[in-house]
Amino acid sequence: MDQEFHRIKRLPPYVFAEVNELKARARTNGEDIIDFGMGNPDSPTPSHIVNKLVETIGDAKTHRYSASRGIPGLRRAISAYYARRFRVEIDPDKEAIVTLGSKEGLANLASAITSPGDVILVPNPSYPIHQFGFVIAGASVRNVPVEPDENYMLGLQRAVIHSIPKPTALVLNYPNNPTTLTTTLDFYNQVVDFCRYHEIYILSDLAYAELYFDNRPPPSILEVPGAKDIAVEFTSMSKTYSMPGWRIGFAAGNPRLIESLARIKSYLDYGAFTPIQVASTTALNGPQECVEEMRKLYRERRDVLINSMSIAGWQIPSPTSTMFAWAPVPPDFLNLGSVGFSKLLLKEAKVAVAPGLAFGEHGDGHVRISLVENQQRIRQAARNVKAMFLHSGVEVEKPPSQKASQ
Repeated sequence: MDQEFHRIKRLPPYVFAEVNELKARARTNGEDIIDFGMGNPDSPTPSHIVNKLVETIGDAKTHRYSASRGIPGLRRAISAYYARRFRVEIDPDKEAIVTLGSKEGLANLASAITSPGDVILVPNPSYPIHQFGFVIAGASVRNVPVEPDENYMLGLQRAVIHSIPKPTALVLNYPNNPTTLTTTLDFYNQVVDFCRYHEIYILSDLAYAELYFDNRPPPSILEVPGAKDIAVEFTSMSKTYSMPGWRIGFAAGNPRLIESLARIKSYLDYGAFTPIQVASTTALNGPQECVEEMRKLYRERRDVLINSMSIAGWQIPSPTSTMFAWAPVPPDFLNLGSVGFSKLLLKEAKVAVAPGLAFGEHGDGHVRISLVENQQRIRQAARNVKAMFLHSGVEVEKPPSQKASQ
């Protein structure tokens, strides 16, 4: 049969897939691709976390079904993390839940709270699950700005005024993937006041809470008094502890939203493998020097990327957070769009990036560069890009420091 399923029809072709196919084909042909495409940490998980996993696996009792809400010890560790990091009290029984990564948690909560035709407010550009988790659940998505400034609040007001029915929920993500934007507690205060007044739930994605470079730790929306009346926040172990393949994260906040997610999950899974949860408890409760080492690694890679690409003629803003750079497509290549430019980079420079269009139409003037290659490979990528620019007949733009000295 040729019948196309309704929910699948609502999903556009996955932009990443097109570039990934070209990347795989190039590697099959023996080409050395410098891969900045996926935000996939390349550092090993810290040894004390791995050792706890190995130790726990030795107990056959841990091989049985786990709990979809998460083992009590890990939920208590989540609560302790919020108290230590944000000075926010979280009830481990009613206000915390373990997820199979933040992506699964966001998608399942979208399914739990969404009815067909509901309106959900999502920034554009944004991480795909922020929008398509709700699209899969049958919602209509209305875009709001990403930059947390006065225009954001105006955009939020317009979205509420012109949405029928009234929006059910708002998605926030700071530090932001892909744009790397950060925000302040004052901004969160404004958004919480607005959403409490209009009875709109807030889903905050704080996956990059610990990946910052300017000595100003990103705040949690749950720090705002009364935020737990309407907000839930998702966090991940993937980036903080280099545990992407472990698929472990958590959500904390509004008890009703947490209970809704728990109810959906009780039908879908039995929770993460218990040894993974035990090792994650060790990660949260144990020594945190590994987190600072992670920040140092990405900070150094960021500096090498920005400096070497600037010399190559590609001026990229220096991010203050996340493991990404949000790079504008150079003016001479804007006519290609982000997908065309990404293909050209792959073909001519042997450099893979994520096209901005994959994150929404308003991302099409950018590409996302993940800091997942070592410094030597980053410098090689910059040399390749410079050669591509020269081969394309593009006048290499000089770094601002060189312009000022002329």
